[in-house]
Amino acid sequence: MSNWVEVCTEGEIEPEELKGFKVEGGEYIVCRSSEGEYFGLAGLCTHEQVKLCEGMIFDNELECPKHFGTFDIKTGEALTAPVYKDLKTYPVKVEGGKIYLGL
Repeated sequence: MSNWVEVCTEGEIEPEELKGFKVEGGEYIVCRSSEGEYFGLAGLCTHEQVKLCEGMIFDNELECPKHFGTFDIKTGEALTAPVYKDLKTYPVKVEGGKIYLGL
């Protein structure tokens, strides 16, 4: 069962943008796809633990700000070197204009 934590409102994340959060001692991000869907991911790169909240999203791929490896925002799959380990994903729900991350 998920523990739903309110992290922001719908208006705070535009399509192909992301927002980082510290929740219960962990780093997380919520991304919005080009289609408007929300996805929750671990907030640290699996390559060198860099904060992904400073990264960019292009065509639903999250680019790490340090070495430019990319991840699929929908699945967390590692797509390009130097990343090789997938990001953990978390459920996201929207209720009443608020975005919740399931931990």
